[in-house]
Amino acid sequence: MLVSAILETKGDVVATVQRTATLGDAVSDLVRHRVGALVVSPGDGTIDGIVSERDIVRCLSELRADVLDQPVFTVMSSSVHLCAPGDTVDSIMNLMTEQRIRHVPVVSDGLLCGIISIGDVVKSRMGELEKDRDELMEYITAR
Repeated sequence: MLVSAILETKGDVVATVQRTATLGDAVSDLVRHRVGALVVSPGDGTIDGIVSERDIVRCLSELRADVLDQPVFTVMSSSVHLCAPGDTVDSIMNLMTEQRIRHVPVVSDGLLCGIISIGDVVKSRMGELEKDRDELMEYITAR
C-alpha cells in the first residue's frame, strides 16, 4: 500500500502552526485539532519543522513557569523526516520505528500535502492483514 492511499482515506488536511506562535498557542492547537503533532509552517506549504506533544513535555519538565510563552521554534524539531505520496506504508513504518517518530509529513513537489501518523500506519497494516485473512478463508472454504 502507498502513502497516497492513506491520504485518500484520511484527507490532506494538516494541522500547522507558525514558528513564532507561543507554545501555549501550540498546546491549544493540539487540543483543538486532536492531534499529537503540528507541522511548523509559514502557511505556504513549506516546512520549517515539527512540534509534538513530546517536545512540549520535555520543555515543561524543566519546570519553567514561562514555558508556555516561549515561541514554537525554541522546541520544534527542525530536522523533519518526510515522505512522498508514492512511498510504501512499509517504508514509512520502518522509518518511524528506526527514527522513533510518530508523525511524518507528506510532501509533493516540495510542498506539504498531508501527514501520516503511527495510527494511520497501524490502521493500514491491520486492513491489509484482514484482507489477507479473508482471502485465505475464502480460498480454504471454497475447496
